[in-house]
Amino acid sequence: MKQKHSIRAALALLFATGLIGSSLAAELPVGTTISKANLDQVKNDTFEGKTIASMLPERLEMQIRNYGLNIKLKKTVVTSMDPKSVEATRKYAGEVKYDAAKNEVSGYKAGLPFPDVKPDDPNYAAKLVWNLYYASPTGQVMDFKKFAFLLVDQEKGLERQQNWFFMRYFMKNRLTGSAAPVDGDGSEFTRTLLFATYPQDIRGLGTYTIRYDGAQYEDQWVYIKNARRTRRLAGGAWMDPIGGTDQLNDDIEVWNARPSWYKSYKYVTKRWVLAIANGSRAWDESKKGTADEFPTVDLANAPFWNPKDEWEPREVHVIEATPPAEHPYSKKTIYIDTQIPRVHFGEAYDRKGEFWKWMSYSTRSIKGDDGVTNYVSNQGHTLDFKRKHGTVFISHPSWKTNTAVKADDVTLGKLEAAGQ
Repeated sequence: MKQKHSIRAALALLFATGLIGSSLAAELPVGTTISKANLDQVKNDTFEGKTIASMLPERLEMQIRNYGLNIKLKKTVVTSMDPKSVEATRKYAGEVKYDAAKNEVSGYKAGLPFPDVKPDDPNYAAKLVWNLYYASPTGQVMDFKKFAFLLVDQEKGLERQQNWFFMRYFMKNRLTGSAAPVDGDGSEFTRTLLFATYPQDIRGLGTYTIRYDGAQYEDQWVYIKNARRTRRLAGGAWMDPIGGTDQLNDDIEVWNARPSWYKSYKYVTKRWVLAIANGSRAWDESKKGTADEFPTVDLANAPFWNPKDEWEPREVHVIEATPPAEHPYSKKTIYIDTQIPRVHFGEAYDRKGEFWKWMSYSTRSIKGDDGVTNYVSNQGHTLDFKRKHGTVFISHPSWKTNTAVKADDVTLGKLEAAGQ
């Protein structure tokens, strides 16, 4: 009896310390696919030493359980800022000034504005968002002459494909060329052209935007196809919908607002998540008209919007942002990579505080024409769970960054010409 009691006591101790539980947990191999069918079996297993459960945000797990999302595991790929960005940070960060009362920045030229911000800084969350805003390594010229929006009904499937043109010229954070680090007098941050090229009924519809490097709202013009003219929009257009899609202008690459336009920020935590940080080729026009044209979207199975790619562990900052009262959202939660300032996920909540939209963007590296390594969006998913509708953004293999485009090439006249 004494021996049996001792065995029971030893087992109880092992369970209490977690030794038995941990010995039963497996380290999952690369290539394992997590789905609704096996999620409960693998949640306590690990990948790269971290449990699957600990790397699934609530809204991501919801999609595995209820919306057919499958996650195929991939080994983490180390990413880092280009040496030219690191050098710009070293050279110019000391010139940046932060006004906490207004959550505004002045004196910015290039690189990270706040490379050494610490968690005990009362403005820690806001400064991380400023790092994202100014120094996201998308390139000083985003020359994207073709991308697609796939408009998807959760129950019926693909409704429509739209093709668009996007070009963004950065007046600051310029790492190469004669106009580095700042082009112009420093009053502007970006110039952006966005217009539709297909199908014919929306061809030419688009906007031209000048984003200033100050608290004032941007200037934006829209091309009105029927009238064949442009019209200047009100200053709050940054939070307006992008026609026909599930996105706001504010949702481009999850975060598109100047940080001072939001009311406040709250730092939630630092954690690990599974994300598509090094995406596969998303568009194969040689397979046009077949299911393989967009190989990284599951257009064959409901809800017809899920990504089909490989997911890797990424460490992220989780930050809650509160927009102004007139904004459609009451809160936006963003997941910013800790290695490079890029957003993997976003959650949008309606004015009642209820979950509304999920945004996820995969990333791929691209070598700019000037040799600088950039990281651009490979594919993006904006899912409106109330409307039961999704917009899937697809990058094109022809994309280039840091081309010889100049500021004078990105103008209102270019938008007007595109509409003719």
